[in-house]
Amino acid sequence: MRRLILLCVLVYFHAAGLAHGATDASATECRPWPAWDGFRKIFMNDGGRIVDRGSVNSITTSEGQSYGLFFALVANDRDSFARILKWTEENLAGGDLTARLPGWQWGKRNDDTWGLIDDNAASDSDLWIAYSLIEAGRLWKMPRYAALGELLAARVLREETEVLPELGRTLLPGPKGFKPEKSVWRLNPSYVPPPLMQRLAAVFPQTEWRRMVAPAVDLMVRSSPRGFAPEWILYKEGAGFLVDPETQGEGSFNAIRVYLWSGMLAADDPQRALLAKRYAAMVDYIVANGAPPLKVDTRSGSAEGVGTVGFSAAVLPLLAAANQNKTAADQRLRVIARGTLERDDNYYDQVLTLFGVGWMDGHYRFMRNGALQPNWTCAAPR
Repeated sequence: MRRLILLCVLVYFHAAGLAHGATDASATECRPWPAWDGFRKIFMNDGGRIVDRGSVNSITTSEGQSYGLFFALVANDRDSFARILKWTEENLAGGDLTARLPGWQWGKRNDDTWGLIDDNAASDSDLWIAYSLIEAGRLWKMPRYAALGELLAARVLREETEVLPELGRTLLPGPKGFKPEKSVWRLNPSYVPPPLMQRLAAVFPQTEWRRMVAPAVDLMVRSSPRGFAPEWILYKEGAGFLVDPETQGEGSFNAIRVYLWSGMLAADDPQRALLAKRYAAMVDYIVANGAPPLKVDTRSGSAEGVGTVGFSAAVLPLLAAANQNKTAADQRLRVIARGTLERDDNYYDQVLTLFGVGWMDGHYRFMRNGALQPNWTCAAPR
């Protein structure tokens, strides 16, 4: 009886702690993840396709498939993982992920047929797919997944990276279309989550992955001189980072993920403190205004609009890294109050919510070497 009372007390104080921004992962290891169950029911069909229901052509992207794989792994949902992987391979990679990178967009074409709309790859999605496969192979002891992840990682390295002068080997956004002129590259800071780069460097230390962690962090830091991350940035040999002429230094729906990845680094990783310091301006803005901005002019630091509830979810780990627990609690309340988990037209907000709130609730952590630490050690696989 005393044990039962003690357990109830612990559960109560854990819940109270989460309400005030606490992030103790160990206390949640046996809890289910209803947010994933809700996302899966709304956005994943029986075949394993993640559908962006708010898009005009009911598109599916390699991004959506890659995030679905990661969330299924965090939830210990082996069946969904297998179905998402199967659909991805059959429909985005011509039936063989060992032979080609997945195309990034699939949906209803102009002639009313269904299939790949754009077969160019998106490197961030490829990175997440490779990472999730490698970690699924390790955590579920499934060599086939690990082998497939290794082959995909090698292809990403071969087809989607390049050595940039004075920067180092860097992940390009895709294999085609991101070198507008000689010695100029177009980059996306949200495409290089440091935990993923760390993991691939640790798993493949004899390859060029080991040289890609520092340039990834350098890209994030040096592209944000005023403490706000841009959507896109140019890098030019001899000149360094330049404003992207298409987006004019704006930071919005792409850039919000930069703050998310930065805050999710391991607590003892010095890069977490470095990035939290770099993005202090974003933290200060949220503290002062009660929500992240929708858009930021990263050239001047001026902001406008109010970010979606997904933005609020995405900044939770960064606020935690900056010890802004009260503000983090307020942002989480905003997510709950706006009911983002109950809507079927906001795929991206729901993705950001799964990442940010899932991390805040301790459903997963990244170790210092990038290894995934999910909290399902006492749960049976589904």
